Amino acid sequence: MEKILFSPDGEEPVEFYCLEQTTIGGKTYLLVTDEEDGDGEALVLRDDSDLKDEEAVYVIVDDDLELEAVAGVFSKLLSEDGIDLDI
Repeated sequence: MEKILFSPDGEEPVEFYCLEQTTIGGKTYLLVTDEEDGDGEALVLRDDSDLKDEEAVYVIVDDDLELEAVAGVFSKLLSEDGIDLDI
């Protein structure tokens, strides 16, 4: 499973495991978790990078409507692999 390093502004970097990726409305979203196996906390990250950025700039999706829509897509994608996502 691919790992990414997420560095919130002014905080220590956190390592996440990327479960799934999708693009909706021209935006790329990642579903990440803190545990490689088993139950873990999951977050949805949105790529807010500009073309000039050398590295991807991800933000945590916290808008309830956006989060619900994206989580629904991830739930469907993961169910095809036999993985249940509790939303």
